[in-house]
Amino acid sequence: MVKLALLITRKHRLLSVAAILDVFESVNRFYEIDGEQPFFEINLYDQEVEYISSYGSHKFKNFNDAVDPDLIFIPAFSSEDIFQAVIENAAFMPWLEKQYLRGAEIASFCTGAFLLAATGLLNGKTATTHINATIPFASAFPHVLLKADSVVTDDERLYTSGGATSSFHLMLYLIRNYCGKEMALRIAKMFAIDVDRNQQSYFGTFEPAQDHGDGLVNLAQKRIEKEYQEGSTIEKLIQDIPASRRNVVRRFKQATGVTPIEYLQKTRIEAAKKLLEQTDQSVLEVMLNSGYNDLKSFRQLFKKSAGLTPKEYRDKFNVARLAMGKRTAAINSI
Repeated sequence: MVKLALLITRKHRLLSVAAILDVFESVNRFYEIDGEQPFFEINLYDQEVEYISSYGSHKFKNFNDAVDPDLIFIPAFSSEDIFQAVIENAAFMPWLEKQYLRGAEIASFCTGAFLLAATGLLNGKTATTHINATIPFASAFPHVLLKADSVVTDDERLYTSGGATSSFHLMLYLIRNYCGKEMALRIAKMFAIDVDRNQQSYFGTFEPAQDHGDGLVNLAQKRIEKEYQEGSTIEKLIQDIPASRRNVVRRFKQATGVTPIEYLQKTRIEAAKKLLEQTDQSVLEVMLNSGYNDLKSFRQLFKKSAGLTPKEYRDKFNVARLAMGKRTAAINSI
């Protein structure tokens, strides 16, 4: 029986823990239905168990009492301050390092990758996390080979997943590795998981930091956000900022995690995405209203950022079209 250790981290996301338990308890039920023993021994580990607590039938145990787990799960964090959450879970870090060196496999889900990266185990290895957390992740852990668009990564017994429902794809991946393709397919059908997803970039939203405390950078951010539609170069947009270009770029990258040029591109692409989601403007109109003037270049930049062409993005996320599709489905079901 494979010993599965699920860490009940402080500030963990309830949905993440619930999903993990639901999926792997379902695997065990399938084995029992087939007349076999449960495949996974599921244990929940906390930092300090001062009172009896549990999820369902699983009682919390102290992680120092864990007996050689084979597979360790780090759930997503619910806290907006992920770095504070990492600090509050620092006690797990030396234990994770010890278990990995002993031979255990470790999987982090969504923003749980921040805790795994903080151990240093991911240095020089590939990893992913929630698409909206990739900028602070890359800034905090420059030695990790971040694959921002990846749904799942697997590098030397360390696994990570993208955000939210991407966690199900990591669970399927691990179930296939441990239990085989047939069990992975049964679980995919049971939870209605789209097994063909191979990237997560189109779920991303550019939400740059504004509370970093650098007034000069805030000034540059406001200038870009106000004038991005005019098609100006970054040099023109920041020319009146009272500092040298080199100083602006250095402070901007330190405060926001991206350069001013990257910030301008991300702001324009985010504006284009909203127009594609909320209006019936043509792709040409969307391009012009987002600050671009070359259709070929716009399509290339959009696909590189969003993982889809502008047309594909509109087909997938346009509010009016989605509503029409639901109405059509409802009529057809009558």
